[in-house]
Amino acid sequence: MTTIGCFHAHHSNIEHIERAMLPYEVELVHFVDPGLDRIKRDPAFTTQAATKKIKETIHWISQCHVDALLVTCTYFIAQLPNDTSQFPMPLIKIDQPLSDDICQLNQPVVVVFTNPSTVDGSMQQIMSYSRLMGKDIQIESALLQNTFPLIMQGKKEAYIQAVSEGLDRVIAHNPHKRIVAGQLSMVPAADLVSQQRGVAIGNQLHSLADHIQKLLGLELRAAE
Repeated sequence: MTTIGCFHAHHSNIEHIERAMLPYEVELVHFVDPGLDRIKRDPAFTTQAATKKIKETIHWISQCHVDALLVTCTYFIAQLPNDTSQFPMPLIKIDQPLSDDICQLNQPVVVVFTNPSTVDGSMQQIMSYSRLMGKDIQIESALLQNTFPLIMQGKKEAYIQAVSEGLDRVIAHNPHKRIVAGQLSMVPAADLVSQQRGVAIGNQLHSLADHIQKLLGLELRAAE
């Protein structure tokens, strides 16, 4: 059985990945490090220190008998190079399938975030990917202020409500644009608003499982 290490910034992401990968014969081993989110606004903190810590953790995970690594935190991903061949195992960035989906859209896109520290890095990743694919995309970002601390404090229901209300506002202000939730923690709220409004909201889980299945050649679980 294939074993995938999952590198998260918060334990709340675990349930989303477990649900997405449930149909496949795969073992998921979760590694959670919320430390960078807690100290990244300290005056002495640098992106160089973050990059060093993230790379050290990835190399540590690679020694834990995993066949591949999924990085679910957009902040972690933003500190990694585009070329991941330096790492000793396949490294899957959760925003890569989302970037691919965005490149296939034929309309302007608004990518919505709750964590201000991930916005610039994530948008740069999407733009770099679009250039690599030869796609000319119309894209902008929107930040739902003062929502991310709720999920970091374990206030899941309050976070979902705040993100849902925020997505509602973004949709209302951008009626002719495709709205995309840019972080894994936003998936429940994005799905809820999609159902209530009948509007498709892109998110990181929609194509992730299919991407991983093709990349690693996973088999479906046998019916019980």
